[in-house]
Amino acid sequence: MDLFGNEDAQVKDTGAMPLAFRMRPKTLEDFAGQQEAVGEKGYLKKMIESGVIPSIIFWGPPGTGKTTLAMIAATYIKAEFVPMSAVSSGIKEVKAVVDRAKFNMRAGKKTILFVDEIHRFNKSQQDAFLPHVENGTIILIGATTENPSFEVNSALLSRTRVITLKALEYDDLKKIILRALSDEKNGLGKRKITATEDALKLIETISNGDARSALNIIEVVDTLKKEPAYEISVDDVKRAADTKTFLYDKSGEEHYNLISALHKSMRDSDPDAALYWAVRMMESGEDPLYVIRRVIRFASEDVGNADPMALLIANAAKDTYHFLGSPEGELSIAQAVIYIACAPKSNSAYAAYGAAMDDVKNAKDDPVPIGIRNAPTKLMKELGYGKGYKYAHDYEDHLVSQQHLPDRIRDRKYYFPSENGAEKNTKERLAEWRKKLSSR
Repeated sequence: MDLFGNEDAQVKDTGAMPLAFRMRPKTLEDFAGQQEAVGEKGYLKKMIESGVIPSIIFWGPPGTGKTTLAMIAATYIKAEFVPMSAVSSGIKEVKAVVDRAKFNMRAGKKTILFVDEIHRFNKSQQDAFLPHVENGTIILIGATTENPSFEVNSALLSRTRVITLKALEYDDLKKIILRALSDEKNGLGKRKITATEDALKLIETISNGDARSALNIIEVVDTLKKEPAYEISVDDVKRAADTKTFLYDKSGEEHYNLISALHKSMRDSDPDAALYWAVRMMESGEDPLYVIRRVIRFASEDVGNADPMALLIANAAKDTYHFLGSPEGELSIAQAVIYIACAPKSNSAYAAYGAAMDDVKNAKDDPVPIGIRNAPTKLMKELGYGKGYKYAHDYEDHLVSQQHLPDRIRDRKYYFPSENGAEKNTKERLAEWRKKLSSR
């Protein structure tokens, strides 16, 4: 397909194209899934049939029909469909499309500019669309797997309608696969091919609701088969699909969703869920050291002194992973996740740190009380540095009462131990010390 939408400009033999390309639906009636958008009461269906389509951003995981819906929309309103990839295009290409769209306007024809991976355009590239979207020169349809509210300029976002697409359900994927197996013109229907229900369910699991991935698996199976008629089995699917297609981007929204799930599962003391999310991140390609860094942070933030061993075990897991590497080292990370999820929880150290930070940031740097200042020189001693300092080990219970904080906050308390785990003992010990000191 060239810059201005000529699908067959380079490829004359569509039979040589991938199965997923050949089976791309041409009409809404053939489109599977996304009923909230294209069903009888769907917003997009009503707009397409009315012939008036606003600029749109399709947001959803791979293989959910973003490109296909844009192409169908262009067909329905008889617009020129101009595809562009944000990965390989820039301002120069945008200007060329705008010039083309202005020519089309004079001829009474609409132009749909489809930008795949629109989130990869920088701010200046996105800004280049604004005036032409606003005055109707182009109908912009963007596709993104990332949350548009994070990745698309607010100015451009306010001029578009965001339509969320979901991973396809089993029934939708089954419909797509069976259609490909029976279609003699574009699919694999020239051979008599069936599939077991278990094989279809495995394809759904492996593809994660991605129609393109599902059809790719079917196509690989077909290339391995020589028989004029056969049934696709679970073993066939396993041979065709080496690895599961994970819906994960290490710098995108799903990255933060999964790490949030890991944190909250550990915080809620659910070791099973915590382990699941940690493993899912690592199996999806996340750096295990990133996972253990988050676990180490969690050990201080949410466990703290309720179980001081948590921080030691998390750090030990980091060292173990460094020593063993993959895949053996991941087990130590799993051990740390389980231990910390099962540990008593306290955010008292985290809260104390935040409170102390507020005082440090929001007030002037008060002087250290003179009695606890360092006095290494004669002059300092003459100035009173360290005068009256009480050496704790010289007193009963190794306890002394003397001023440690600046005058402005001399009685401030930051640390309030919880009743959980080892911190309960700390709380009782502090209370006992304070009682003894107040009685002296």
